[in-house]
Amino acid sequence: MFRKDEKKAITRLAVLSVGWGLGLDRFYEGKAKDGLLSLIGWALIFGSFMFLAPCHGYDYASGTKEMSQSINPLIVLPIGFGIYGIILVVRKGFRLLRQFESAED
Repeated sequence: MFRKDEKKAITRLAVLSVGWGLGLDRFYEGKAKDGLLSLIGWALIFGSFMFLAPCHGYDYASGTKEMSQSINPLIVLPIGFGIYGIILVVRKGFRLLRQFESAED
């Protein structure tokens, strides 16, 4: 049905689409160091985004009427790194799609 190159591209694309946040595509390619760095990087991005987010539950649990929403200016860093990471994931996905499309007959 599919040739070896096509199967390889489809498998890598499936692993990328399911496990990009955990670095599963890197582990599948045999790059354990890159997979760990990817896992640590996405954990830092999501963790810092949650920590720096303007809506923390303890601020609103006190029942006070003061709802001052001061946005932390440092939230720009995890948002920027997250956008950059998503661009890299999408770029790799398109590269794998092109690899599948250009597989030799």
